[in-house]
Amino acid sequence: MGEPHRKEKPIPNKLKFLFGGSAGMLGTCFVQPLDLLKNRMQMSGEGGKTKEYKTSLHLLLDIVHKEGLLTLYNGLSAGLLRQATYTTTRLGIYTWLFDLLSSGDSPPNFATKASIGMFAGVCGAFVGTPADVALIRMTSDGRLPPDKRRNYKNVIDALLRIWKEEGIRTWWKGAVPTMGRAMVVNAAQLATYSQAKQYLISVAHFHEGVVLHFCASMISGLITSAASLPVDIAKTRIQNSKTVGSEKQAGPVQVVIGIIRNEGIFALWKGFMPYYFRIGPHTVLTFIFLEQFNAAYRRISKND
Repeated sequence: MGEPHRKEKPIPNKLKFLFGGSAGMLGTCFVQPLDLLKNRMQMSGEGGKTKEYKTSLHLLLDIVHKEGLLTLYNGLSAGLLRQATYTTTRLGIYTWLFDLLSSGDSPPNFATKASIGMFAGVCGAFVGTPADVALIRMTSDGRLPPDKRRNYKNVIDALLRIWKEEGIRTWWKGAVPTMGRAMVVNAAQLATYSQAKQYLISVAHFHEGVVLHFCASMISGLITSAASLPVDIAKTRIQNSKTVGSEKQAGPVQVVIGIIRNEGIFALWKGFMPYYFRIGPHTVLTFIFLEQFNAAYRRISKND
């Protein structure tokens, strides 16, 4: 007789948070250049100025020529901290609530999954906003004249200087559109990713695996990008602006109206290609790494 079947040991909640954040950080190491391109494109033409770059490729070549190849990784420390805070919180809360609301082997229904996904996204976005502010500023710094650049050394230097020069409230500048974007992204991703997987399996005869996950993520990312980019560009513009004393800052709606008035409605989708090519692969990479962490834990715990 073989050994009796042993029930799989559940992954502790603290490790779910750790694995989620670590997976997001590893994914960021691959897509950080796309974040920089997206942020630079979104800042292009700010304030009604002449559009700086025609395409993302034009921008990429200009950065490499004028600032060097390694510039594409400016702000990596902020990107990693953002994942350590945002993704750790988002995936940790999501998996915790998912398990809590599951009934035996039956997962929550779609509406419940969408709701906990949006809630987890909002919580993660709020926690991750300080790192997001630093990321936007560090990736956008190179487009400014030399005498106006902030020249943050790393994310810690950025956060400390922002606190000292503009007040700690600036850490949460743009928190409202950041949380709004998180709701849109999580809702859109959940709905379109599962639908795309179902279509690819039933119509295109895909099999479960990395190829299916990648294709479904890219389809989902296309729709998610189109839906969330206007909120993302408002967030980027707000977070990049300097806080001066008690000066009232423009809200996301005012920023969007200003962009439409000064740059045209299609300016709300500036940086679409790097944004799209970041969101799909980053999702795939994050979940691939997450699955590997989970599988490694189960192997180790099974041998204990």
